[in-house]
Amino acid sequence: MSDTLANRIDAQSWEQIVHELDAQGYATLPCLLKEEECQELITGYSADSLFRKTIQMERYRFGSGEYRYYQAPLPPLVQQLRASLYPRLAPVANHWGQLLGHTAAFPAALTDFLDHCHQHGQTRPTPLILKYEAGGYNCLHQDMYGELFFPFQVVFVLNQQEKDFSGGEFLLTEQRPRAQSRGHVITLEQGAGLIFPTSYRPVAGTRGYYKTTMRHGVSTITTGTRYSLGIIFHDAT
Repeated sequence: MSDTLANRIDAQSWEQIVHELDAQGYATLPCLLKEEECQELITGYSADSLFRKTIQMERYRFGSGEYRYYQAPLPPLVQQLRASLYPRLAPVANHWGQLLGHTAAFPAALTDFLDHCHQHGQTRPTPLILKYEAGGYNCLHQDMYGELFFPFQVVFVLNQQEKDFSGGEFLLTEQRPRAQSRGHVITLEQGAGLIFPTSYRPVAGTRGYYKTTMRHGVSTITTGTRYSLGIIFHDAT
């Protein structure tokens, strides 16, 4: 089998990944991106022609740092990740919806889902690169962007913790009804990915499944510069 990104995605232990998503609400993809692919994405951060919008996080009180949304057409590496990960996650998204009593189903192919987004006025690409310098952080939030959203998104860390930066752990919180929030602190190696909920996940209770609200962020970077790539599957208004 050739070592393409799509083949690397297919070679992951998806049965175990789905089990982790169901059991804890998130799952890791170990070192899916090669070092040279990570560097290609980091180098591309300075190419203005690749991006449709740049956000200074302090301006909106989102945290401290900067992120840039890619414009269409997406770079091949980003497009491959988005198109190859989506069909693996769509069945899990549909299963979660069924547990919560939803009747609508996500289509098997990303192109069909994006067509649906575009029919609802969500036409702007959402994959992005985030850059944090020392002292930077990302407040807990959700990435919705419109009426339609896909229940999962994926983040990849593009450089190496304790070599290129320190601090900067991924934060994930869940707020169960009538209970205290629970937090997860997740550290990723360079090129590794994390699949996590965009808005909520189903949790089994005594009377069936209920929604648990999820939010994510990044802890303070203490030294160096941290880059990450966010793969969001729904487009924005």
